[in-house]
Amino acid sequence: MSGGRVFVSYSQPDRAVALAVVQRLEAEGLGCWVAPRDVAPAADWAAEIVDAIAAARVMVLVFSASANASPQVRREVERAVHRDVTVLPFRIADVLPAHSLEYFLSSQHWLDAFPPPMEPHYQRLAAYLKNVLSQKQVPVTRASQPPERPSFPPETLQQLEAQLARHIGPVARHLVAKVAAQAVSLEALIAQLGGEIDNEAERRRFLATARPTIRAR
Repeated sequence: MSGGRVFVSYSQPDRAVALAVVQRLEAEGLGCWVAPRDVAPAADWAAEIVDAIAAARVMVLVFSASANASPQVRREVERAVHRDVTVLPFRIADVLPAHSLEYFLSSQHWLDAFPPPMEPHYQRLAAYLKNVLSQKQVPVTRASQPPERPSFPPETLQQLEAQLARHIGPVARHLVAKVAAQAVSLEALIAQLGGEIDNEAERRRFLATARPTIRAR
């Protein structure tokens, strides 16, 4: 793998193109993650995708009319943007993003992969990603002694999971467990979970609901 990991997002009708992209990039030494190939057997599908996006440096979005209409693709793009993962739309049809994606993709660099043949487009994609992934990331400075982590009651976590799931769906279970393992206080836990909600009005609603309810226990 050269310089980083590439998450390939696609809608099911574009599976053949997505797998061709993966094959071409891996032939160039670029490590890729793509579902369902890289989902571990019997693993939690949503958790695997969340972790793979968090570990990626670039998301290649195979963009088409099908991707434009896919709720799963939208959720993956939202998660990548939230995690500061670079999103590269690889546009295989002359389609503009729907309103649900436009906010996340309007400032992104695009690569058009039409008209055929596809090979020159794959080559250009690989060259672009090699350049992006060759750039060094700023190292994260970590404290030598991490703060002591509190132990949260299971019922508190279950309640937060139920409230968060109303806004982001079943992936809430994985996020609550992951954030709870790192949060230094209950207030920090609630605040960080609220940050997982991209819509500002829904985020405020979650924070306004979660804090008084938890304190009242």
